Amino acid sequence: MGSQLYLVFDNSQARKARGAFFTPSELAKFLANWAVRTPKDRILEPSCGEASLLLAAGRQLMARGGRTTLVGLDVHEPSIEAARQFLRDEKLRADLRVADFFDEAPERRFDVVIGNPPYIRYQSFSGKDRVKAQRAALAQGVRLSGLANAWAAFVVHAASFLRKGGRLALVLPASLLSVNYAAPVRRFLLDRFNSVKLVMFEERVFPDVLEEVVLLLAEGEGPTSQFDLFQVRDLEGLDTIQKPSRASPRPWTPTDADDKWTEALLPSGAANIYAAATSGSGFNTLKDWGSIDLGMVTGSNDFFTLTAAQVVELGLRESETVRISPPGSRHLRGLVFSDRTFDEMAKDESRVYLFYPDKDKPSKAAQRYIELGESQRIHKAYKCAVRTPWWRVPTVRVPDLFLTYMNHDVPRLVHNGAKAAHLNSIHGVTLNRNNREIGADLLPIAMLNSLTMLGAELVGRSYGGGILKVEPKEADLLPMPSPEVLKIVGPALRSLRPQLSKMLRNSQLADVVQAVDETLLVGCLKLSREDVATLSEARNMMAARRSSRAGKTPR
Repeated sequence: MGSQLYLVFDNSQARKARGAFFTPSELAKFLANWAVRTPKDRILEPSCGEASLLLAAGRQLMARGGRTTLVGLDVHEPSIEAARQFLRDEKLRADLRVADFFDEAPERRFDVVIGNPPYIRYQSFSGKDRVKAQRAALAQGVRLSGLANAWAAFVVHAASFLRKGGRLALVLPASLLSVNYAAPVRRFLLDRFNSVKLVMFEERVFPDVLEEVVLLLAEGEGPTSQFDLFQVRDLEGLDTIQKPSRASPRPWTPTDADDKWTEALLPSGAANIYAAATSGSGFNTLKDWGSIDLGMVTGSNDFFTLTAAQVVELGLRESETVRISPPGSRHLRGLVFSDRTFDEMAKDESRVYLFYPDKDKPSKAAQRYIELGESQRIHKAYKCAVRTPWWRVPTVRVPDLFLTYMNHDVPRLVHNGAKAAHLNSIHGVTLNRNNREIGADLLPIAMLNSLTMLGAELVGRSYGGGILKVEPKEADLLPMPSPEVLKIVGPALRSLRPQLSKMLRNSQLADVVQAVDETLLVGCLKLSREDVATLSEARNMMAARRSSRAGKTPR
């Protein structure tokens, strides 16, 4: 009865808009078993949805001989009605209300706050809702950026409802460990609680959600300098955590309060080797080499990007187009995007030109194309509608290197030998003037080493379908061989270039990495082959972790 009632009122699209992704029963039971410890525990679920967590908490409370002291909130009235029915079916009593959690004033009267916060990206989390959430976090001394997802403020606000010594049990996106906007939340957790435990899964546990999740188990009065990390394959692995003799958490102490926590996923040996190598003089970061730019946003690639044949057919002047790297990044698997590459792609009818007419006096041919776009309502697309004129795409500087930032395997740096502009499907890297020549020449080869590839797994984030995504601020932190090292190892890498280029054309990435490791890490930086193998294995483990959730085999 209860589940049928709920489905009448809700659907997947509406739930997604609210950021509601409901919790598997095995996961709910695990959280409740950990959090509910005495018959007198008072329990709050601030975003209760269909009450799977309240149900599990109520059952655990009753098993301990307690009376039901459950409180649940949700913004969605049909969910509250369905939750009442579910709880009634189990003979559990609860105070359920339709309410926005961020409207609730902190009230330190609960022993347990348990929940699966709404996951609403910053693009949809705006206006008064964002302001309320930011104010709630700021009231606890946590200032969140405008890019923060709704869950970040939820974590901070939820802690303000706990009694002294209370317990916080939440299902969160694994981006807690990695994204920059979560740094204040990571710092808050270590300051606020005496014990912080995280549980991560190798496989997806929410069938309809591509985002990786982590379980947060926090209790006591802080601060603490470390957290404990448990890693399990799937929901069945949660049983081992509940049996101390079988559980083996890894304690991790961040070097700095704002550090990402992703290094905790590494075996301790690999973490130590990585930390030692990246803190030495042989490596710096991509930010030390230059600056990273987003690509051009057209608003409609189908309209604004053209083939060579289309340019001729439309009668456009050469000055009314801009040479570009075509949309996407599949063509950027080698070391250089050269004039020859550009010409070959133009012959293959790739979209290698951007429509870019004169702002004040477009030619008659360009005007006809503009009118065609208006007849197709291209000018109504969001990015087009907010610029004047709509048909003039804002350009960015032509970079020295292209950086692929959505990858199933590894990010690639590619020398922009064609001096082409780039779209927002890739990033551009403009090198510092004093290192421009050697960087453009050698970084595309030198970055294909096990340490940099492991760094990409640590600074980037796992995305839907097992993709590794590296945003500009994250790419800034990519470990790169220093200019001094490249000057030393340059002749050896240049001699390898023809062989490595052929390997890349044949998709032999592993062989390329092995050759670069031997030349750069072993030959020049004097890392032992055993240490390099440890780094390689750690990178493969991290890649396998994200790929397993998409059913893919990492390369």
